[in-house]
Amino acid sequence: MDPALSAVRLTVQEAIHTLSSSEDVGHILSTLGTLKRYLGGTEDPALPEKEEFTTIHFSAVLRCLVSKLSPGWLELSPDGQLERLWESFFLDGPPDQAFLVLMEAIESTAGPSFRLMKMARLLETFLNKGRLAALMEEQCRPQTKPSFLLVQETLLSKVVGLPDHLGNRLQQDNLTPFFPQNYFPLLGQEVLQALKAVVSFLQGGLDCSVSFVSRVLGKVCIQGRKKEILGVLVPQLTRLTQESCLWQRVCWRLVEQVPDRAVEAVLTGLVEATPSHFPHLPHRPEVLSRLLGSLVVKNKKAQFVITRKLLFLQYQHTTPMLQSLLGYLAIDSQRRPLLIQVLKELLETWGNSSAVRHAPLEQQHYISKAILVCLAHLGASELQDIRDELLASMMAGVKCRLDSSLPPVRRLGMIVAEVISSRIHPEGPQLKFQYEDDEMSREMLALATPQPAGACSLETGGPSLAPVAMETPEKTVASDVPPAQPQGSDSELDSDDEFIPYDMSGDKELKSSKEPLYIRDCVEALTTSEDVERWEGALTVLEGLVYRSPEATREVSVELAKVLLHLEEKTCVADFEQLRQRALVAVTVTDPEQVAKYLTSQFYGLNYSLRQRMDILDHGPPGSGTLCSPALAISQPGNAVAPNWQVIVEERIKSKTRRFSKGCPRRELSGGPNEFNSVAGYFFFPLLQHFDRPLVTFDLLGDDQLVLGRLAHTLASLMYLAVNTTVAVPMGKALLEFVWALRFHVDTYVRRGLLSAVSSVLLSVPTERLLGDLPDELLEARSWLADVAEKDVDEDCRELAVRALLLLERLRDKLLSISSP
Repeated sequence: MDPALSAVRLTVQEAIHTLSSSEDVGHILSTLGTLKRYLGGTEDPALPEKEEFTTIHFSAVLRCLVSKLSPGWLELSPDGQLERLWESFFLDGPPDQAFLVLMEAIESTAGPSFRLMKMARLLETFLNKGRLAALMEEQCRPQTKPSFLLVQETLLSKVVGLPDHLGNRLQQDNLTPFFPQNYFPLLGQEVLQALKAVVSFLQGGLDCSVSFVSRVLGKVCIQGRKKEILGVLVPQLTRLTQESCLWQRVCWRLVEQVPDRAVEAVLTGLVEATPSHFPHLPHRPEVLSRLLGSLVVKNKKAQFVITRKLLFLQYQHTTPMLQSLLGYLAIDSQRRPLLIQVLKELLETWGNSSAVRHAPLEQQHYISKAILVCLAHLGASELQDIRDELLASMMAGVKCRLDSSLPPVRRLGMIVAEVISSRIHPEGPQLKFQYEDDEMSREMLALATPQPAGACSLETGGPSLAPVAMETPEKTVASDVPPAQPQGSDSELDSDDEFIPYDMSGDKELKSSKEPLYIRDCVEALTTSEDVERWEGALTVLEGLVYRSPEATREVSVELAKVLLHLEEKTCVADFEQLRQRALVAVTVTDPEQVAKYLTSQFYGLNYSLRQRMDILDHGPPGSGTLCSPALAISQPGNAVAPNWQVIVEERIKSKTRRFSKGCPRRELSGGPNEFNSVAGYFFFPLLQHFDRPLVTFDLLGDDQLVLGRLAHTLASLMYLAVNTTVAVPMGKALLEFVWALRFHVDTYVRRGLLSAVSSVLLSVPTERLLGDLPDELLEARSWLADVAEKDVDEDCRELAVRALLLLERLRDKLLSISSP
């Protein structure tokens, strides 16, 4: 053995013996100074003695120093020299061994104590002095030690799990820097410093590896802390990769070295972080491309995550993230084939009838947006190569989506079909649908618009504001200042700009005197009159005449209901559907028994369109989508909206009135009987009789699921209106049987109606009668509701199921409170 190395070993043994037994502060300081010489100073860093000490003996010395830590031992040197020298061994020596000994000491110290808090404070100083960066930098150098891999695994576990370890040991005395929200951003800064050291090594021609840093990043992300660490890394790496190709290579290698089990977490974090830190940057895909390179082409796991999992199996991501992800595939020629393949698979899923029925609406919306973003990135020649496939998928998707009972699903089908048609047939007639122009529609259409080629990017040094267009002084002059007129012009004399326009907002169109004055005249005008003005006048005044002449209406109520049910628009009269529906509601309210018998008998009749059957069910205020009770409908004509001046006066009174306590608002409830009692059965039971019997042109259990969903909602409303009636119990029993027969229906709209029906039964049937007459039905319904609340794909269905379960619990508590003495 080398005599010099033997001398080091002998020196360390003597020093440990002295530190363990001596109370002489001078002797202790001298011994520590001798050991400190091996950690650096004027000696050559490659000195064999130093390598021997730091490699073999350093951890043993640190453990000896930890064992001596106590208030009395440190007070041997009142000036603090001993404490400073003691700390310097942990802060100036090899960072990996110092970190492991610190963590070992903290975890092995029992309970709150001076030693535990002193070690925790020292670890805080260790972090603040950048020693974690030095630790990771050391792991990036080439290693030849036989135990290197085992040490790395231990370091990895301790570095990433530090907040958990310290939180478990310190508990209420935990220090702020060890909180996860503070530690992981600090770890991100240390990772960045380690990568800067790697770049310096490479520039100096030295070999190094970022494998350990990649594993740290992967383990942090897989533990759910990707936002904290990537929130620090992504902005800095974006700037550095913009300035240096070497930094780009280091970033690519960093992501490539991430273990397979952590690839999804890291990629998801990077794709999410890019748009969140550059929200106004049009070229976010360029940032992602600089960070990832062509990883999606090289790594099969990364390809699966980016082209499958983030697009098909997850749908909670934001629209900017989706644009960044698909833009990353489109920005490079090697990755564009993957974008085309993604579009094909997206359209295949979009056109799958099973996916339309069972996938949540949010997921369908997400996939539709992804399709539009793909179309925005692909050129005309690329789309022409796959034109037939796009057309076939579009036709299949439009068919199954237009058959859906949910308006948002139908609208998604219309928008996507329009965009695909315009892109694959730019020269031909455009496919156009009529749908509501709302925020969602405008967002979807905006996604399909290709971004301009001259949009700003990071190449100019970061996000920049769009340049403001320069305006001429004439264009910036206030609009109320008239432009100067040339001399000699007569325009000043001829102009009418100085006159104030006359307010014509209150003017009404002059009507002809052909409006009928009696109910029978209206019936005649709507059925036989060829006079267009008389026909329009009859439809316009019919609702008011019905409410003003109830006796005359009852004489012809069934005939009038038949006329309105079959009435077709002859002219372009404004609000035709609303006028017809309101008149039909008025007739039903005026003579509910006869009209209900007629309408419910016609619901399952032959030769009726789906629109007419929906009209029979939709007896509510136009546009409300809900039913109204007869009592409510009767009160509608006379229930005029309060004038604006009344609203203003009431608001002023409220604002000037000082109330110390308003208490809970109380509403006086009328104590009269439910007038719906006498006619509820005429509305309800006929609609339930033949729902399972298909007709030639009408099959509720087949293709006509939209009408079935509306029927379920209508029955639920009728059940709710039947509260406190004698027929409520048989209605509830029949409705629960109806629900039980259809509880596993695949259509979301139908399931929503069934869940609403269960809640209506629970609200309308008295508690005692529910548990006395329907115990088996309630028991079955409870298990079904619990299953829906947990597993249904539709969020509204889950919410309705939870509400129904809460009603069941309240009914049970109410019954127990009544029965208890």
